[in-house]
Amino acid sequence: MNTFELLEIACAIVPDRPAFVAGVNGEIKPDFATFRDRASRLASVLSGMGVEPGDRVALMDVNSPAHAEAYFASAMLDAIYVPVNFRARASEVDHMLGRVAPSVILAGARYQDLIDSCDCLQRDGIGRLALENDAAHGRWASYEDAVGTAEPYAGRPTGDDDDTTMIMFTSGSTSLPKGVTLTHGSFTSFVMDNVPPADPDANECNLLTVPLYHIAGVQSMMAGVWGGRTLVLQPQFDPESWMELVQRESVNRAMMVPTMLKTLMDHPKFTDFDMSSLDVITYGAAAMPESVILEAIEKFPGVQFINAFGQTETAATITMLPPEDHNLTGTPEEIAKKRRRLRSIGTPLEGVEVKIMNEEGEELPVNEPGEIVARGKRLMKGYWGDDANGAVNSAGWLQTGDLGYRDEDGYIFLTGRAREIIKRGGEMISPEEVEETLERHDAVREASVIGVPDTTWGELVHAVVVVESGSSVTEADLIEHARQSLASYKKPDKIHFTDELPRNALGKVIRPRVKEKFGGI
Repeated sequence: MNTFELLEIACAIVPDRPAFVAGVNGEIKPDFATFRDRASRLASVLSGMGVEPGDRVALMDVNSPAHAEAYFASAMLDAIYVPVNFRARASEVDHMLGRVAPSVILAGARYQDLIDSCDCLQRDGIGRLALENDAAHGRWASYEDAVGTAEPYAGRPTGDDDDTTMIMFTSGSTSLPKGVTLTHGSFTSFVMDNVPPADPDANECNLLTVPLYHIAGVQSMMAGVWGGRTLVLQPQFDPESWMELVQRESVNRAMMVPTMLKTLMDHPKFTDFDMSSLDVITYGAAAMPESVILEAIEKFPGVQFINAFGQTETAATITMLPPEDHNLTGTPEEIAKKRRRLRSIGTPLEGVEVKIMNEEGEELPVNEPGEIVARGKRLMKGYWGDDANGAVNSAGWLQTGDLGYRDEDGYIFLTGRAREIIKRGGEMISPEEVEETLERHDAVREASVIGVPDTTWGELVHAVVVVESGSSVTEADLIEHARQSLASYKKPDKIHFTDELPRNALGKVIRPRVKEKFGGI
């Protein structure tokens, strides 16, 4: 099934319902019929700019309806949509766009100069659309003018379940971001298995804060479209404005990373807003400290909590801890079991297989730790431009890189990460990428980067650095050096200096020993 049909079906059922709420004061409220019409007109614009089936259409901006319009316009043309991390630095953007070679790129005003500076975009023939009218200049045409004067697209998409519809970049086990290829089936299989379709007699208002370059944000968008829900788009997370939006729009459901939830509850104005409309808070994208979720259960009475676990390579949630496991009532034994389950990622969802396997690919028994693997049609096809897609084996099992075990009741508990990716505030950070950046400083001989547990952020980035003999450098100097080359969330939160790093017999740095020595400082 082509994802464009999600929009077609919702539009047929609830054409007059607001699809989005955006703008400073919520003044932008296109209904589903208008949303579909604008996506169709944008498809005509893109087609006129030369976009053909299989071509890539990229977008770089904070959350706005343009993301959804650009995605569904691309789907209409059987093109491939590429959301770009708006927090990335120029070198990172150059790498990502160089990999996918977009035919057209759309961008917010603050990102246009960065995009124009990318070496990979200096060739002729790359279309550019400025999302704000006053930013249309030079090679950048006005998005609104183009959509406003275009005719609806007359064609129909032909892409189906197995065809690539999106490339999302994520940090993998290597230092450079990888482009994860996701199909129409990756998204339609999830929403149709787990989300009720649009209902003309009932609406749900969802607050979407997770960025739309993140799989959690895209999953929420797809679910919102299929479910005929009104999506309230917050451009970037700000705790006070988040609470204002819940109050003003009577929001029913929200998706958050644990860092956001912790920041909300710590805010001095937390009790100043009426958030009684909230029915469901889904959290994920990073580990949730038990103390934080227990505090949230207390401070959001009546709200149902859901822990959703997945990754970009799985396209959506693969395991879930449901609301009933957050309801800490019952006998002392039942409450104790539920509190223990709060440390889990729940059980597998319908439509996907999840197992715990050893290095030989054998399923492990209950309570024995191994790697979490998953299989199903919603998983990625592979990495864009990479013929060696070793993350998926010949039997179709995706190696998630997460370690864990399954208990006797089928609940899965994380114990670590095989690939040592750091998850800070829901963002994935490759230690190797940060290490390479630090080692480009003249005073640094070598560096090892680790994730250190943190109640607010999930993990913090700590770097352990060996300085060149005769050189001198401060912690502040190295953090600023990293900030110049990396997205802000990737820079080290702390630098530790040491004379040497622990190594094995082959001379390889033993990261677990680095963590043992410096992880508690």
